[in-house]
Amino acid sequence: MGKEIYLKQGDTTDIDFQELKIEMKNELERLLGFWLTEGVDAKNGGFIGRINHYGEKDWKAPKGVVLSARVLWAFSSAYLNRGDEKYKKAANQAYKYLVDNFCDTENGGLIWEVDYKGNPLNKRKQTYAQGFGIYAFSEYYKSTGEKEGLEYAKSLYEILEDKFLDRKHLGYIEALDNDWSQLVDMRLSEKDANQPKSMNTHLHILEPYTNLYKVWPNERLKKSIKTLLDIFQFKIMDKKTGHLNLFFGMDWKINSSIVSFGHDIETAWLMNEAANEVGDVQLKKEIRQISLKLVNLTISKGMDKDCSIFNEKNGETIDLDKHWWAQAEALVGLFDAWENSHDPEYLVCLGKTWEFIKNKIMDKENGEWYWRVDNEGKACTSEDKIGIWKCPYHNSRALMEVLKRMEKIS
Repeated sequence: MGKEIYLKQGDTTDIDFQELKIEMKNELERLLGFWLTEGVDAKNGGFIGRINHYGEKDWKAPKGVVLSARVLWAFSSAYLNRGDEKYKKAANQAYKYLVDNFCDTENGGLIWEVDYKGNPLNKRKQTYAQGFGIYAFSEYYKSTGEKEGLEYAKSLYEILEDKFLDRKHLGYIEALDNDWSQLVDMRLSEKDANQPKSMNTHLHILEPYTNLYKVWPNERLKKSIKTLLDIFQFKIMDKKTGHLNLFFGMDWKINSSIVSFGHDIETAWLMNEAANEVGDVQLKKEIRQISLKLVNLTISKGMDKDCSIFNEKNGETIDLDKHWWAQAEALVGLFDAWENSHDPEYLVCLGKTWEFIKNKIMDKENGEWYWRVDNEGKACTSEDKIGIWKCPYHNSRALMEVLKRMEKIS
């Protein structure tokens, strides 16, 4: 579709969002409806740990804290933005399961994994998981007013600052054991490098800290967010390429050569959000310029001609697969870039990205979105529909975020 549909003919400044809004609202309802009908674990509580590509349920699959926290965030945000009681009911269910099964009542923090009955399988404390706990609990408080949710979010913030913060070099280490002792293997997943610091973890601390600040404008938290923005500017962002480096030693020595295009464009709008919440005028201006550079770099280096996002680049080799989450983040990143530049070409690109999502990423047969498709648009059938990493967070958030922004200006 593209320019003719999403911009009024002959006028690139007067924008008509009505058709795009209708489509995104319908898709949000379809997406969350899948999680309400297929994702809820009526047998064991919470949400099911795994559904494969074909919609087949594994009732005995383990359940991860990241999936549980992201589901809580998604339905809390859906209730906040759409006001439907069915979303509040799902958020309440997700909240209870997260508190009852992942909160460590002895040592504090959130453990990593439980079995399908809720018994602990892996009690390690991943920084990334504590971050998503803050994100989920603060959103739950924001949408329902339940003060216990805010207290959980605040307690996880204190844990991150007390246990995981590197006071010498700044930033946060990747993981600790259940009792806060050191771990030899701190990897977030088997795909990640075993390094003490990563871009991904810091991004998903910046994101929840910003969300928490919206409901708890604490001065120490504000300082933490500003420090994270500095870390992204001066430690994580590569001075030569402009991309984000992925893995680091304790002293921020770069230990990777991979570029993640989806993370580049996701970071762009999340940095803007953080700066807008806590920064002064000069800080917001600086971050806005960095954000636009990240989006432009993604378009020039990581985007196909149809405005879909490639997965990553390792050295000179580009992985041409298109993952669901990167396409979702591109929607927000492109809209954010348009808001900050008023260049209509970002909206033209957004329209094409949305068309790609509709035609290649949405699973019209089995529900939800495909995990990934290859460069020809063929879905990978070995990837799960629901799993420890596959959840409604990226795609529902993108839809709600763009809808919220469109509703403010149209």
